[in-house]
Amino acid sequence: MNKRTVLLASPRGFCAGVDRAIEIVETALKVYGTPLYVKHEIVHNKHVVQNFIEKGVIFVEEISAIPNHSTVIFSAHGVSPQVWQEAKERHLNIIDATCPLVTKVHLEAKRYAKEGKHILLIGHKNHVETQGTYGEAPDKITIIETVEDVKRLHFPEDMPLAYLTQTTLSVEDTKEIIDALKEKYPHIEGPKKNDICYATTNRQLAVHEISERADLVLVLGSANSSNSNRLKELASKKGIPAYLIDSAKEIQSEWITDSVQVIGVTAGASAPESLVQEVLDELANRYHATEIKEEITVTEDVSFQMPKNLREAMHAAS
Repeated sequence: MNKRTVLLASPRGFCAGVDRAIEIVETALKVYGTPLYVKHEIVHNKHVVQNFIEKGVIFVEEISAIPNHSTVIFSAHGVSPQVWQEAKERHLNIIDATCPLVTKVHLEAKRYAKEGKHILLIGHKNHVETQGTYGEAPDKITIIETVEDVKRLHFPEDMPLAYLTQTTLSVEDTKEIIDALKEKYPHIEGPKKNDICYATTNRQLAVHEISERADLVLVLGSANSSNSNRLKELASKKGIPAYLIDSAKEIQSEWITDSVQVIGVTAGASAPESLVQEVLDELANRYHATEIKEEITVTEDVSFQMPKNLREAMHAAS
């Protein structure tokens, strides 16, 4: 059988916000021990979450499930002011692992609301990040998911409006929605800098590049990972099969037909590199994909500091 080629997208996998969130949980385990509570999955990857569960971390969806005076970490996706208030009322030791780029969107929402603008928040209604941002000013925010949603809007022409976006959306799809908003409401304001995070943009660009030459694309990521789903969708738009998988075990033999000679591989921003290596090993061992070409589109050098209160606790503990 002819050897197959793997086009390995770069950048891929963990972004700075995910690196920071995982480091926060690992550090908090050393400083505070268990039980350690995390509000929602720290990042949307079941392997990362399961690893922490095995270390004694307890993931909860409701603050009411956490005993008073415990330590809680807010996930990388951010939480609403209501969640902050509830945690303070229970006298919890709060460590905020919200990605700084998500925090930026929260601050923009508060600023626009304070200025008296109604905010059109482009995002998925059921995604935890969007819910957190919405909580900043629920009476002044309308969530928009599609261009069709824009068509259904009926705000007065002179109403002060602004738009924001979830950080993990498709760049192309979001542009269509923003263009529709600007056409309908020419006076609408937006953030000075795009809300879609650098890592989401870079990973989408990398997938765009490998999809031009691949016969099939595999995206490492969990089903509830928004940015991973967008990568799969972007590859599919190129007219080639694309699959979102959580691990190498999910690769189906019927996908790798004789006509599939070039396989694209990438990973969402919350998928560990170890899972990518397992996929590469599986493709080499079972499907003769032994030639690996890493396609570098952008080099990333972003990093974020850990929260001040955790750094101080580390210093005190040492």
